[in-house]
Amino acid sequence: MQLVYKNTEATVQVIDFIQFFDAQNSVNVFKLTVHATSKGIDKKLPTKLSTVNVHECLGHNGPKLAFWSVDLLSIIQAAGWPIWPLLLCSVVALALVIERLMSLRVHLVAPAGLLEQAITASQHGLPSNEVVEQLSQHSFLGRVLASGWQALKADAHISEADLRSSMEAAGRQAAHDLEKHLVALATIASAAPLLGLLGTVIGMIDIFGAQTSPGTSNPVQLAQGISMALYNTAFGLIVAIPALMFWRYLRARVDAYVLGMELDAERFARHLLALRSQLKA
Repeated sequence: MQLVYKNTEATVQVIDFIQFFDAQNSVNVFKLTVHATSKGIDKKLPTKLSTVNVHECLGHNGPKLAFWSVDLLSIIQAAGWPIWPLLLCSVVALALVIERLMSLRVHLVAPAGLLEQAITASQHGLPSNEVVEQLSQHSFLGRVLASGWQALKADAHISEADLRSSMEAAGRQAAHDLEKHLVALATIASAAPLLGLLGTVIGMIDIFGAQTSPGTSNPVQLAQGISMALYNTAFGLIVAIPALMFWRYLRARVDAYVLGMELDAERFARHLLALRSQLKA
């Protein structure tokens, strides 16, 4: 391909130009010869063309296209059956993380100002059963606070130990519900690397077993088989590392919620004990 370039200096420049063909995902390099003449400048072309400018225009996408052209399905097939449990673990882990992130939002666990509203609602007496039920279904913290109202409604002369015991039981149930699915996520984070290692070991056993016959040893085929077997270990780590990070994050978030609910429950219990004295009077 030739392109006439008009400049005041009579020189000939040869630059590399990279053309990408999407149909074949390949890169063809050809020479673009630039001829210069002694007549005016054609403004349609830049005053200087170089290989650096061409690469800047293309964005250096050559290696990226070559990398992403690898067929993921062929890798999964070559890795063998041990990779399928890892794929299942990845889907389950993703579903658990999304479910926990949605369920552990602040307004569903411990909304700001809920304790003050509950104290205000029972400042001069116990609220109606409808209000108690609404608070119980409002959030996890509301369930704990409502248990104190329910205990005091059931027995106006309830002892301090029984009142605190009732609220502690509701708090333990709420903490258990907050920790739901975290054990499963931790299990996936721990088991995924082991499943990947198991798949690699099984694959290497098959590869070396096929090389035992005399005259059948092929170093290239052996190296390719080992690389395919190692995909199981790599995929196991890809599944385990994010699962472990999200488990630690969600675990810390649940612990913070539980601590906050314990402090709020203690404050509400003191309020209910003062209210009990008013009811007795």
